[in-house]
Amino acid sequence: MTPMLQVIDLVVEYAARSGLFGQRARVVRAVDRVSLEVEPGRTLGLVGESGSGKTSVARAVLGIAPVSSGQILIQGQDVTRVTGSLLLARRRAVQIVFQQPSTSLDPRRTAAASISEPLVHLLHLRGRQLEARVIELLELVGLDSEHARRLPRELSGGQRQRVAIARAIATSPSLIVCDEPTSSLDVSVQAQIINLLVALQAELGISYLFISHDLGTVRQIADTIAVMHLGRIVEVGPVDRVLDAPRDAYTQALIAAVPSVDRIGARRGSLSS
Repeated sequence: MTPMLQVIDLVVEYAARSGLFGQRARVVRAVDRVSLEVEPGRTLGLVGESGSGKTSVARAVLGIAPVSSGQILIQGQDVTRVTGSLLLARRRAVQIVFQQPSTSLDPRRTAAASISEPLVHLLHLRGRQLEARVIELLELVGLDSEHARRLPRELSGGQRQRVAIARAIATSPSLIVCDEPTSSLDVSVQAQIINLLVALQAELGISYLFISHDLGTVRQIADTIAVMHLGRIVEVGPVDRVLDAPRDAYTQALIAAVPSVDRIGARRGSLSS
């Protein structure tokens, strides 16, 4: 079976300025020859400390970070440097759910308007067909037509994230990048959002690249886990094996650094329905 996502020897570098007035240019390697796979209908959890490079990997997969070398394949097709119609197809196939729904949603636009945006620009829906699809998406994420008219400030944090998820699934993507999608929410709401993502995956067959520092959350949703440190993957494998019996010293330290109550969750699964 062809993986939904393949990242092969990915290198991401950024130009940075050094010196008091930034007069000398230098190159910072944020991702150093990273390879990973996400299987169809499955979830890969990508974890690591801040600055480990996991967000740069996600940005490269989305096509918004510079790829210095390596390849990114979606369903076997190389999309590393696509343009034109292939770029449009990539945007339909790969979507993202951001960490902060309060900033990822336009405060001046209703929930319906936010969800409509990819439907209009990527699928060219209009009129009643557009309205019907928006209501269908709201219902898929546990909201109803009454929420369609609300602005983000009129929604709770969990409702805002549901709108963001509805927008992400609007184009029927093959892969969704989830960038810390629950970290800004209350614990009880986190569980609801994770359960929603799991349910949508079962119903729609979506694959997830799930980025998080919360090992308990990753345990709950991921099938496999990849641990990043200083731009490299230091350990990868089934989530239970890696969290219960980590082989790499950095993975062991990462788990040991979790507060004791959270560590129990990281080992046994801290969220419930």
